[in-house]
Amino acid sequence: MILSDLLKDISPERIVGGTDINITGINIDSRKIEGNHMFVAMKGTQTDGHRFIGKAIELGAKAVMVEDMPEELAEGVTYIQVKSSEDCVGKVATAFYGYPTRKLKLVGVTGTNGKTTIATLLYNMFKAFGHKVGLLSTVCNYVDDEPVPASHTTPDPIELNQLLARMVEAGCDYAFMECSSHAIHQKRIGGLLFAGGVFTNLTRDHLDYHKTFENYRDAKKMFFDNLPKGAFAVVNADDKNGMVMVQNTKATVKTYSTQRSADFKARLLECHFEGMYLEVDGKEVGVQFIGKFNVSNLLAVYGTAVMLGKKPDDILLVMSTLKSVNGRLDPISSPEGWTAIVDYAHTPDALDNVLRAVHEVLGGKGRVITVCGAGGNRDKGKRPLMAQEAVKQSDKVIITSDNPRFEDPQQIINDMLAGLNAQQMKKVVSIVDRREAIRTAAMMAQKGDVILIAGKGHEDYQEIEGVKHHFDDHEVVREVM
Repeated sequence: MILSDLLKDISPERIVGGTDINITGINIDSRKIEGNHMFVAMKGTQTDGHRFIGKAIELGAKAVMVEDMPEELAEGVTYIQVKSSEDCVGKVATAFYGYPTRKLKLVGVTGTNGKTTIATLLYNMFKAFGHKVGLLSTVCNYVDDEPVPASHTTPDPIELNQLLARMVEAGCDYAFMECSSHAIHQKRIGGLLFAGGVFTNLTRDHLDYHKTFENYRDAKKMFFDNLPKGAFAVVNADDKNGMVMVQNTKATVKTYSTQRSADFKARLLECHFEGMYLEVDGKEVGVQFIGKFNVSNLLAVYGTAVMLGKKPDDILLVMSTLKSVNGRLDPISSPEGWTAIVDYAHTPDALDNVLRAVHEVLGGKGRVITVCGAGGNRDKGKRPLMAQEAVKQSDKVIITSDNPRFEDPQQIINDMLAGLNAQQMKKVVSIVDRREAIRTAAMMAQKGDVILIAGKGHEDYQEIEGVKHHFDDHEVVREVM
């Protein structure tokens, strides 16, 4: 693409060099630069891309976007100075890839818990309706049926537009996307046109990055502030932050609730480990999910599908065939008559929700043994809260390693245990080795009991000292059984 066309959606402060040159690629990683590429120098949280301008030019960059103009300018290279590379990179990337979100309907899902479930169920539902569909999620990205491994909840703006362009090329009509607070705050979704947005809920998470809950909330709200007129916002009216999210949106607002009057309403009629019976907008439907929080997730899916023009009866029919997302309340039955449940719950609120779901089904007829930990190099403030939630609703708790990353696993466990008093500690044992912790829980379990293995869900690795070692909670449970 000609450079002048690439720049038409931004307002550079200064351009040095010609703009009538052909650009064949864009990168924010200097190592990926090839001949005739544009390098965008980003001031990241870990490093400053301006340090790698020389390397990018060496590898063939013909244009460089900067915030700070270098003292020495290379001959034959065009420099574009902007106020914020973060603000501009998404707009330039979407132009380069032919504005893919103008050619399909993109829906973003944001909130603390439920993003993966809702985005994936929408993807599966619209596939069932016969559409070609894209998915951008924590677990995996899909270009229709083709899986593309995910490294972050939301890829960088260039990778994101590249994936969306591939979806358009594959003939996708829709794309569903998780939008993390990091991605919104860092403008990774800048320049994209959203047909709609979904808000799930808001509880404590990522305070290592956002510092305060208010900053975290405002990052989520920014997504709805930026939705265009003509888009829709489907928000959870049961969350006190639901209406805060849409205070300043131009989008059409629709609410969903399991507790109060709303545009989309549902209630739980019956619950078993195999599934639930729900009433959705006055009609009964059987679904293959458990837990009241999944009633809310399914209602968000239902409301979004209605806003995308599908008929309620058709939506409920497909909804009854949908299955749980990998690592989200996955039940595994043992020959001895106890059940293990593998779940991704890694925030205090998510753990509370999952344990409530287990008790809803158990009805007081079995014990709950919870195995959980907390991730290293992340929000330390939630560690004691995680332990408190586990103890509150479990008969026994085994505190163990999650992904310690670059921290000492025993120190993480100590941080969790610090939230418990002497009485609560009577329920708790700590075992650093996660495999051994799961094995110990299995030895404790009796017929009718449930072991909740929380924190990792779909992940098939454990990250220790920067190295990812193969570890899958599902596999370990089956080995133990």
